[in-house]
Amino acid sequence: MADITRRLGWRHLRSAPNAHVRHHRRGELAHDGRGLSFWFRSLSAALSEVPVDDRELAMVFHARTADFQDVSVQATVTYRVSDPGQAAERLDFSIDPDTGKWRGAPLEQIGTLLTETAQQHTLDVLSRTLLAAALVDGVAAVRERVARALAAEPRLPATGIEVVDVRVVAIRPEAEVERALRTPAREQIQQEADRATYERRAVAVERERAIAENELASQIELARREEQLVEQRGTNSRREAEEKAAADGVRAEAEAARKVRLAQAEAEAVRAAGAARAEAQAAWLRVHGEASAETLGALAATRLAENLPRIESVTLSPDVLTGLLDRLGRPGAGSGGSGGSGGSA
Repeated sequence: MADITRRLGWRHLRSAPNAHVRHHRRGELAHDGRGLSFWFRSLSAALSEVPVDDRELAMVFHARTADFQDVSVQATVTYRVSDPGQAAERLDFSIDPDTGKWRGAPLEQIGTLLTETAQQHTLDVLSRTLLAAALVDGVAAVRERVARALAAEPRLPATGIEVVDVRVVAIRPEAEVERALRTPAREQIQQEADRATYERRAVAVERERAIAENELASQIELARREEQLVEQRGTNSRREAEEKAAADGVRAEAEAARKVRLAQAEAEAVRAAGAARAEAQAAWLRVHGEASAETLGALAATRLAENLPRIESVTLSPDVLTGLLDRLGRPGAGSGGSGGSGGSA
């Protein structure tokens, strides 16, 4: 749709690139082309806008086959306006100068022309075809026939219309007939499915049997290996006991030999110590036998002094101290004999 704006009694039209605009002013063609933009006066202008892009026309119609079965046909026709001037002369593409909208319905006229032409040739093809053949090969036959008929239709070039492509989407019978036709195929498919199920079950049973046999064989092999393991463990235990007994015997012999060697060493040490003590005692006695009486007395005094109890303190009484002082005060006291002293420890 063209975009029209108003300014001070003038109108400005701006069209899209895929729209062909024709502007007649006082009966003469003033503007003609795509994507135009111009000013005009609404009272003296006649405008038409023709879309030149590809248009899709979907159609659905019913037909009857040779065996009197109703079917529905779904098709799509792609067309374009190849000659906008001729189309504007044959169809009403005029637009309102104030709103830019079409005054009529030109696309509906084109759709009606294409639909009726396609329907006519589709009915002609299907009326001579049985239902089964129509469902199998009818799509290609109808598409070819409709495309050839639209290409040969004289009214389309005269209107400036070019058919680009024809597509037949589907040919479908009534719901009850379609269900009836599907039943044999469904039964066959179900039979194939049942057969596949039975085969799968048989294969599953065979596999389960093989698995059970493998499990049984595995259990037998496991029991045999457990028996070997028990025997090997007994052998290992016996060997370990024998090795331990042998090791204990060697250890006991070594310990006995060590104790014998220790006892011999201790006896030898005792003998050596006794001999040394005997020699020392003999020497001591020999020395005492050879010493004089004064030396023996001195040794006895020394030994006695060594064995005397330890004296912690000495207490002097006043009488002893007075007598000592008197002696010290007398002439010749320093060279006299030593006086007696009493003390207690």
